[in-house]
Amino acid sequence: MRDRRILNRYRLFKEELTTYPTRVDVIQPTGTFRRSRSEKQEVTSFLVLGTIEARTRTTVQRITGVMKQTLLAALIAANNRPVTIEALSEELWGPTPPAKMENALQAQVSRIRRLLNRLEPERPESRLITTVSSYRMMVSWSEVDVLSFERTVNVIQDRPCTDLRRDIRDLRSALELWRGPIFGGLTGGAICQAAAARYQQIRTTALELLYDRELRNGNQARIIPELMGLMAESPTSEQLCSLLMVALYRSGRQAEALEVYRHLRRHLADELGMETSPVLRRYEKAILDHDPLLFQQAAPPVFSKGD
Repeated sequence: MRDRRILNRYRLFKEELTTYPTRVDVIQPTGTFRRSRSEKQEVTSFLVLGTIEARTRTTVQRITGVMKQTLLAALIAANNRPVTIEALSEELWGPTPPAKMENALQAQVSRIRRLLNRLEPERPESRLITTVSSYRMMVSWSEVDVLSFERTVNVIQDRPCTDLRRDIRDLRSALELWRGPIFGGLTGGAICQAAAARYQQIRTTALELLYDRELRNGNQARIIPELMGLMAESPTSEQLCSLLMVALYRSGRQAEALEVYRHLRRHLADELGMETSPVLRRYEKAILDHDPLLFQQAAPPVFSKGD
């Protein structure tokens, strides 16, 4: 039985190689393509921060059907790494794959290929590379919204914090890429779920960077409503809580700043049986003591050592 499955998989592999070459365009450091044929070749962008879509200069194609959505999301989430047939089977069908799983998976892959061929008719090779045991989708960071988003956040984290307005502009532009729930709310399997959790963490990092820069730039009044909305979504985030406390205090709203802290403390105790961190308690004490560091415009204070 095992030998038969291997032979069947190899047959499918040979069929796909016959139909679809596997060489891919070389991505230059600038994120552009080295054209192998036509300079007018369409380049597709893939959107997963909201409904799953594929776009060209002239076409917007929303991906429909749970199977196609899950397959495309999993391949994009792999970020140019091969995904084994077994992993894709688990992603699409869980513990109960169809009797002829390899054939069913090939059918789903073929649907994605046809979609890509319609969007990029002049592309000389398919983005989807097939091996005996895996599939791999080739994309550049500039072609996927979440990869562009991640790259922007990493660049801002790594560069010196010397141009606050530029950082704020770049972070807000990057956050605008989020059009809705990751993968349009698709649950998927282990690959999609792990990717969604990682993307959400990157978004949290971006938000923390943004509001840190806004406070450094003296924009506390602007960000209070935004931080309040985010605290409603993430009521246990101590980082957002500390930023909101400082913003309120700098705006002359000491009582509200203390109430934000106390609300978080009650929520942690009642829902999770936890206490606030020593760092956040030092923020409370600083507000009670009218610590002048809270008005330090160069950077929001970090009370990490001592009282």
